[in-house]
Order: sequence, then structure tokens, then C-alpha cells
Amino acid sequence: MELHEKVLVSVDFLQTTHGEIGCTECHGGDETATNMDVAHKGMQADPTFPDAMATCGQCHEEEAKLAKTSLHYTLATYKPMVHQRANQDSAQLALLDLGMDNHCYSCHASCGECHVSRPNFAKGGFISGHNFNKTPDQTNQCMACHGSRVGNEFTGETGSGDLHYTKHGMDCMGCHGTHDLHGDGKTDHRDRYQVEGLASCQDCHELDDKIEQHAIHGEKLSCYVCHAQPYANCYGCHVGLDDQELAFFKNPDEEELFRIGRNPEPNPQRPEEWILVRRVPSVPTSFEYYGKDLLPNFDQLNNWKYASPHNIQRKTTQNRDCNNCHGNEELFLTENNVKPEMRAANKKIIVPAAMIPKKQEQTKSKKKSKKKSSYF
Repeated sequence: MELHEKVLVSVDFLQTTHGEIGCTECHGGDETATNMDVAHKGMQADPTFPDAMATCGQCHEEEAKLAKTSLHYTLATYKPMVHQRANQDSAQLALLDLGMDNHCYSCHASCGECHVSRPNFAKGGFISGHNFNKTPDQTNQCMACHGSRVGNEFTGETGSGDLHYTKHGMDCMGCHGTHDLHGDGKTDHRDRYQVEGLASCQDCHELDDKIEQHAIHGEKLSCYVCHAQPYANCYGCHVGLDDQELAFFKNPDEEELFRIGRNPEPNPQRPEEWILVRRVPSVPTSFEYYGKDLLPNFDQLNNWKYASPHNIQRKTTQNRDCNNCHGNEELFLTENNVKPEMRAANKKIIVPAAMIPKKQEQTKSKKKSKKKSSYF
């Protein structure tokens, strides 16, 4: 977008319900002033964060209440997860929290950042002249934050893309509606997958036992194990401040790969024995700029996590032939794929060699029937 498009209010906006509300009613400031500095005193560029109840909540009370507790707003799972690994000394925790405040909480999304402008994390700016859009813009809002990994996988900037987008023209909101973007009102989630009402494959697709692979594997495998493609994995994020006190992060390496692991905590939402896992860039030295030995209990949590790649295809390398998966050690998260100092943390997810399914002996009749299968 051109710079002027990001800051100028369109004439169309003034004719809308929101445009008929005075600027100061939402943004504050002094509408009677004739001097810019006085007029802008006390003004809030985004009056929807950290609490939208005084603005959006006046008309959209239920939505504002939900959004205020949503993970998009609060990022509430970050601190308790990191604190499980942390040095529990109060002074050390304070240093760790300072680092998290500087780096981990800059990606929140307010009501305005989903319905009016690009997120601050993506340098802000109106996307349509201050007009309010009921449905977020996939490119300027969803992918402004989720673009480098999820967005590129979904649209095919990396890999073959996701057939929901490339073949059927679905956008993010085709699966992720207000029921999961606004959250469920709860504040005690351990991770984002615990939010009630999250989209799942089963919302649209039944497990068809007439398909041989479904009949054999049933609910033992996550859908992603068979239908996802290689996806981005980040390694070793480190954070700090530069000589101008601006926060930065360094991620020394990123790799496209595909790893099947064991489900460390089967539950009603994710009952499968086998899941896809993604290496997240949490390492013992991530916050060492702020202090030494801030994460001495790193092994308390795994840093290979449940993965839900947004690059689904009906036909993939691993489901074209049984032995593309069976006996193929490269697809599994084995000890060789995990650094020695992180094996204890990921013990429940690592797949021992004895658990990797053996190669299948295929008879000629099976090969012929496979060729005739409508699935392939």
C-alpha cells in the first residue's frame, strides 16, 4: 500500500455508522483545540487495546468481552509456559519478564487491528481508509502476523499450498470464525489448542472407513500425518536490545521438514497416538541477554510441539504408498533429530527405533487394487 493510503480517512467512512461518531469519542483528545499538539493530547491511536469495552463494548458488548480474554489479545499462555522452565528466584524472574515484555507481547491483536488497520506488529496503517470491516482482510491482517510460516504454506509461497485455498478458494475465515478468533471467554488455557470451538478437520470431513487407509489407521493418526507437506521449523530464537535500545530477535536457522512424533498428552481434542510435531525456537539461552541461567528448568517442557501445518493436500508423498511412511525413519522424530541437551525435554515425543512401523510386504494383488483406488 502507498503511505498516504495507510493514514488518510476515506470520504466513504464518514457516511458509515462508525464514521458518524465523533473522533474524540473513541480516540480522546481535544476537538475544540486549534493547535495540533493540544488537539492530540491524551489521544489514543488504537482505543481498542488493551480494553475495548469503553469503545467497541458500547455497542458490541459480548464481542468485546470475549475479545478481551482471547489469546489474540492476551497471549496468556506464554508466561506460564516459560515460567515452568524459569529460575524461580524473584530477581531472575523479573529479568525474564522484562525480556518477555520487550519481545513476546508485541504481537497481540486488538479489535482495531483485525477490523480497521494492519497490526502494529506489521507497522500499522489503515487498510481501507478507516472503514470497519466485519471480516478481517486475509493479506493485510491475518497474514500480516501469521504470514512468514502459516501464510506462505497456505497460499503456496512455499510448497504446493493448501488445497482449501488453491483449489477451493477458501480464506482463513473459511475455517477460523468468530468462535475461535474471539476465544471462548476462558483464561486458563495451557496452549492455544485448548480453546473451545477451534476448527478441526472433522467439522467438514468424516473419517470414511471405505478408504483403506482410514479403515486401517482410524484415529491412531492425526489427519496431518497423511495430508500435510513439509513445513517450516525455526531453531534457537535469541532476543536482545540494539545500541538504540530497540528490541530485536535472532533466529539463526530455519528448515522445511516433516516429523512424526508421539502424542505426549492424548485428550478428547487430540486423541491420536501419532501426530506431527514442529520444532519451536525456544532454547535454554533464548533470554541470556537479560541474565544468565534464566531457564535452568528447560527440561520441564518439550520444545517439539504439536503442529497443524496449513498446507493440506489430498495426495501427498507419504500417502501414495504404504512404504513411503512405514520403515522410513526420516519421517519420524528420533533421537538423532534432537540435540542431546534437549532429549530429556522431548522424551515423551521422541519415537524409539522399535516403534517405527516396519515396511509392508505388498502382494501383486494389493498393488493392482491400489492403482484402482479412487482415493489415489
